[in-house]
Amino acid sequence: MEESRAYASGAEQVPAPIYRPRQLADVPEDVDFLMEHLNDPNYDLKQGPPSIVSQDFQKKKLHMAYEQSEVDAESNYESDRYSTSRAESRNSTAIDFDDESPYPEVRAAVSSIDDPLMPVNTFRMWFLGIFFTIAVSGLNQLFSMRYPSVYITGIVAQLMSLPMGKGLEKILPTTIFRTFGYSWSLNPGPFSIKEHVCITVMANVVVGGAYATDALLSQQIFYGQTISYGYQILICLSSQIIGFSLGGILRQFVVWPSSMIWPGALVNSALFNTLHKNYGKRDRGHMTRERFFVIAMACSFIWYWVPGYLFTALSVFNWVCWIAPNNLVVNALFGTNTGLGMSILTFDWSMISFIGSPLVTPWWSQMNTTFSFICVFWILAPILYFTNTWDTAFLPISAYVSFDNTGSPYQPRNIVTPEGFFDQAAYEAYSPLLMAVTLCLAYGVAFASFVAVFVHTFLWFRRDIMRRFRSSLKDERDVHSRLMQYYPEVPMWWYASLGAICLIILCVTVEVYPTQLPAWAAIIAFLLSVVLCIPLSMLQAITNQQVPTQVMHELIIGYMLPGRPIANMLFKAIAYIGTNQAVTFAADLKLGHYMKVPPRMMFTVQLVAAFISCFVVTAVQTWMLNNIEDICTPQQKDGFRCYSSNTYATASLIWGGIGPIHLFSPGAPYSALLWFFAIGALAPIPFYFLARRFPLSFWRYINIPVCFAGLGAIPPGSGINYISRGLVGFIFNFCVRRWRFRWWMRYNYILSAALDAGVAISMIIIFFAVLYPKGGFEVIWWGNTVWMDTADANGIPFRTLAEGQTIGPKNW
Repeated sequence: MEESRAYASGAEQVPAPIYRPRQLADVPEDVDFLMEHLNDPNYDLKQGPPSIVSQDFQKKKLHMAYEQSEVDAESNYESDRYSTSRAESRNSTAIDFDDESPYPEVRAAVSSIDDPLMPVNTFRMWFLGIFFTIAVSGLNQLFSMRYPSVYITGIVAQLMSLPMGKGLEKILPTTIFRTFGYSWSLNPGPFSIKEHVCITVMANVVVGGAYATDALLSQQIFYGQTISYGYQILICLSSQIIGFSLGGILRQFVVWPSSMIWPGALVNSALFNTLHKNYGKRDRGHMTRERFFVIAMACSFIWYWVPGYLFTALSVFNWVCWIAPNNLVVNALFGTNTGLGMSILTFDWSMISFIGSPLVTPWWSQMNTTFSFICVFWILAPILYFTNTWDTAFLPISAYVSFDNTGSPYQPRNIVTPEGFFDQAAYEAYSPLLMAVTLCLAYGVAFASFVAVFVHTFLWFRRDIMRRFRSSLKDERDVHSRLMQYYPEVPMWWYASLGAICLIILCVTVEVYPTQLPAWAAIIAFLLSVVLCIPLSMLQAITNQQVPTQVMHELIIGYMLPGRPIANMLFKAIAYIGTNQAVTFAADLKLGHYMKVPPRMMFTVQLVAAFISCFVVTAVQTWMLNNIEDICTPQQKDGFRCYSSNTYATASLIWGGIGPIHLFSPGAPYSALLWFFAIGALAPIPFYFLARRFPLSFWRYINIPVCFAGLGAIPPGSGINYISRGLVGFIFNFCVRRWRFRWWMRYNYILSAALDAGVAISMIIIFFAVLYPKGGFEVIWWGNTVWMDTADANGIPFRTLAEGQTIGPKNW
């Protein structure tokens, strides 16, 4: 390079100035990268930012062509990989697009290629989807009112629909019809993976039935009201579908961004890809995923007969209580029915996955939950119990029912009028309501989790939320978002119209019928679900952890409309199911995003399934009430005793009848639990600043809402559910993932799906073929009775009341 020169008058040569090169940047180059991904614990920051690519690669245009799809190798469609040129708003050549997800979980389960020509909207998809919608919702509604109950899960429908779809592929005619200018056929070709996804989504939508049916059943059985079928349909339809209207809001926050990985959707994606891959194709050096799935499912199916039928003691496995069946301290600590479950282990996959599959949930999320469980229920709960705080030593240490001042189960009918309103005089003449120590702490934890969700979301995601209000699908770099740009999105006015129609129907229904709930309260319930849907969906998308909010809904309406238990039930149903359906809708949209199903088709199949299921569950429940003798009573001979609905109704008396003012307000027996609100508000703050100060440390993985919300299954959940789940999750999602990463990438999610499927099929066969038929055969021996002959199983408290003695406050 030629030396720089400067000239002055007289042509005198002046030397050029010498600049010293800067050795170090003022700020480390990766600090922005660390701060940008700090709120994404699934991203491994220790690997640093992506490698810097050459300028030539940065400047080149991305030309994607359709490539042969490997996702559905059985279909013979000639497919190419789709790509458009870059979005106009992202035309800068300095912006890179990702050809693979930065998350190994996603790369392990999701294909990054697509076949846009693959048929989806077919006759066989609708036929099988509607069939499973009716069958799953009807059977689950039938057995939800029975104990023990069996639920047909979405994975059962996922497995059964594949051979049924392949069968229709072989028997349906291939004749092409022309209607209104469109050509279509009953059998357009091989049964595709996208048809399979839509069928499974329709089944998933209706697995839980309609949440409002518990309120309707309580009105008829618990409060003795006669309600019309039209009222039941309107309440179910409006409350169940209104949550779908929030899906348009959630797309840009939890569906399009690649950081919202939705671990549950990854399991389904892995199973879909495994089932549809070419079965004759062999993989070098390792077992094929299809064969691994079949072997693991068969082993799971066979093994569940041991803890589920032949040796049920291995399921609860409170072995310490077998040694000392009458020792009250031992049974309180190590019991699994009314104890704290310090026995730790269980050999029943359904007990391990009681809170959710440990193979799906990230290890750091499970560690948060496990640590908080130990602190709250293995340290704090025994201290409160054995010191007789709130007179809990006279009750079982863990119970999900409430008690009166004699230690007997509380009788809510003693404090309610025939019209369903709270009777203050009857309440004063009967008894205060008392709760076991685990139920008290469960309510306190629910208070803390509700506040912590908002604080955590504000601290970690406030900038993301504001930025994504202005973003669109075209602004995403992720390969899956780019592939989805081929399909037209659902217009926002679809969601708005759906929400407006449902809200109008809901308001008219609660005003016309005797619900005790004014229309303005129903609107507040819906607005509450709108406020909660973004933070709760973001937490579930990242952690696979649901945040239970029913208690807070009951608390809010309990202060708003005291003495109205029916209004309390309906308010909770509207607020909770609105948020829950929105999150469920977003989760299915993410599954469709991963599987490249057109968004408008996902919207349609979910809406149709939810609509049909409301009629099915209402009809089944009405038939049962009219045809099953002694239904929902303790004497029902076939087990149709409606435990969940009775618990639902009892909660309406606690929060809507007696009300939080008598239980939790200052001066009330459980007012100390209000301190959990402060704990939930303050706890996220120090961990946020510690994570920013030490971005590569473990502080980044401390998630306070997960710590609290993960405890929502207690009671009846206990230590064997939480600790065994945490151990399995740590082994697979930390140890195996770190030291056998290729095995984990190939088989982890397949193993989770196989274990779930094997247990589900085994449970159904045991129940329908062995136990349920008249004269069903039960195996009676020591292995099936030893865990029942203990103080834990009998719910014997640590202290015993003397004859005539009462507990609890003397004035209430």
